[in-house]
Amino acid sequence: MAVYTEVSFDEAAALVERLSIGELTALQPIKGGIENTNYFADTTHGRYVLTLFERLTHAQLPFYLRLMQHLARRGLRVPGPQADAAGEILHTLKGKPAAVVERLRGRHDLAPDAAHCALVGQALARMHLAAADFPLVQPNLRGLAWWEETVPVVRPFVGPEQAALLDDELAFQRQFAATPACRSLPAGPIHADLFRDNVMFDDGPAGIELTGLMDFYFAGVDTLLFDIGVCLNDWCIDLASGRLDETRAQAFVAAYDGVRQLGGGELRALPALMRAAALRFWVSRLWDLHLPRDAELLVPHDPGHFERVLRARREAPWHYVRA
Repeated sequence: MAVYTEVSFDEAAALVERLSIGELTALQPIKGGIENTNYFADTTHGRYVLTLFERLTHAQLPFYLRLMQHLARRGLRVPGPQADAAGEILHTLKGKPAAVVERLRGRHDLAPDAAHCALVGQALARMHLAAADFPLVQPNLRGLAWWEETVPVVRPFVGPEQAALLDDELAFQRQFAATPACRSLPAGPIHADLFRDNVMFDDGPAGIELTGLMDFYFAGVDTLLFDIGVCLNDWCIDLASGRLDETRAQAFVAAYDGVRQLGGGELRALPALMRAAALRFWVSRLWDLHLPRDAELLVPHDPGHFERVLRARREAPWHYVRA
């Protein structure tokens, strides 16, 4: 999240009024992230997040917003998009596509333990099951085709050793994607960006509870296992080295597997998808660092982090084994 387009209080208030969610009482820009302009918007009826989409188009956005609406209606804890009197959840503000969604309660936990990882694994599996009959289809826009387009663009900004690693891993992922083993993996709508800062927790009667999954604006139809790879590479690693924490990884996948049992092909393919997830975020962080856009609060992420994660996944492949 960042601020590329400044929105005045009165401009936001006019949109809030059209949505019948009370009167706007406070508007605060959100610092962090890289893709969209975001504000916290408090009203007399509740707390919301206002997003202006800087890259996604009016044609692409219905997939994301309708998916969130679909999941919310299935009882999942996701931010529900707010509709106007005509039932439209995609709006326009400052000439850009915009949405207003519910603000989830709770907090991020940026130092998760095995219990946090198990909760996220369960929630991700429930999301995959709930999205299985979602009727809209849109590919993962940051998948293999995007890597193939973007690696040549970012290669001039890295050293020879890094360029060789990018090329070698891209070739591996291209070859793997063409195999029957990969093509037979279960697919459907995925979150594709379920990092620690996209999940909320709160204290409940029985201890820590997961209160929501957020930021679905990288979602798309892809291999479900890719979502697991993304999560393992963030929730279950030592941040300094990129090495996998096997206790947290085992807790995550066991919890997921308890809700949606993984097939044998998925278990065998998991190391390759963990590598794919690391490559995806290394490439995107290189792109954001070296080809930035202007933003009032933008702080680019370190691409070196996911270079380390990718090297760790290549050097020490991890396989989940059921207890």
